[in-house]
Amino acid sequence: MDHLNLTRLPLVALDHLMYGLSLSGVAMMAAAGVLEAGRKRFDLFGMVFIALAAALGGGSLRDLLLDRPVFWVADQTYLLAALIAALLTFFLARIFALPARLFLIPDAAGLALFTISGTKAALMWGAPWLVASFMGVITGVVGGILRDVLCNEEPLVFQGPLYATAAWAGALVCLGLMAWQINPEHAALAGGVLIFALRVAAMRWDIALPRFNGRL
Repeated sequence: MDHLNLTRLPLVALDHLMYGLSLSGVAMMAAAGVLEAGRKRFDLFGMVFIALAAALGGGSLRDLLLDRPVFWVADQTYLLAALIAALLTFFLARIFALPARLFLIPDAAGLALFTISGTKAALMWGAPWLVASFMGVITGVVGGILRDVLCNEEPLVFQGPLYATAAWAGALVCLGLMAWQINPEHAALAGGVLIFALRVAAMRWDIALPRFNGRL
């Protein structure tokens, strides 16, 4: 792929789609943050704070690394989407009994949406394809890491079932399809569906990378 200039592809066609995906990812991650924090019996402020960290953390780090305006500072719609999703999830959880592991589904959806939108954002900023794919992974996983750390849990990304690996695979598939002149919207959809499917399959059948079994 080194000989292909991905920045010359028709990425403008992705703008509206990626904006919607980014907002959806923010909402999904915020909802997952509330559901995870709810298991710790945090109050409303604590749950909203964790939801915002989960929803905005990955994209913020990506933008700082790329030296571009932080996305939710430049466009407060993202902050509003995270707040609304967090509050709705909080009050719904107070009305309905929700399974403890329910947060894993919106987390998987948020991972897919964030990874693809983060990859596209880095690519549009002129990052090489490999850097763009890793920026997508950062966008997808860092918010979840912050959420789990704040909840005093071992981050999901460091546990058995595929997480960051699924994100990176989807980002590379998206970039590969775009390099072969596949419609950018279709490439983004394929990459996102792959991430979600891999993550759900990994949770269902406990698919994981090899663990370190050596002596230290």
